[in-house]
Amino acid sequence: MTIVVGFLSTKEGEAALTSAVAEARRRDTRLVVVLSRRTDAGDHAALEAEADAVRDRLDEADLAYEVRQLRRGSDVAEDILAVAEEVGADLIVIGLRRRSPVGKLILGSNAQRILLDSPCPVLAVKPAGAAA
Repeated sequence: MTIVVGFLSTKEGEAALTSAVAEARRRDTRLVVVLSRRTDAGDHAALEAEADAVRDRLDEADLAYEVRQLRRGSDVAEDILAVAEEVGADLIVIGLRRRSPVGKLILGSNAQRILLDSPCPVLAVKPAGAAA
């Protein structure tokens, strides 16, 4: 069993990682964290620092995990779905941001693609304190 979580260093990303850690503990399973970005040469150091911070956090959580840094230039949804397919994920966890009334008509394009195209269940979480 494996859980895949898409992570960005935002409050939504933090909520997704927190929920994914809780699910991995509850299910006693491995966690794969996907850090996916379109980066130029100058952004690689920032992505590496972010990955190190996630590793430190997961070391403290005492879980089996893997952190994947994807810099291929493809979109985030495609990267998360590809990793989920590759590892045979049982669950994908993503963070959702608050949307304006007009934005509520459609989800963010990445979230929508993950929800619609996922090969497994998706847990979509909001940060604590997010308006309903």
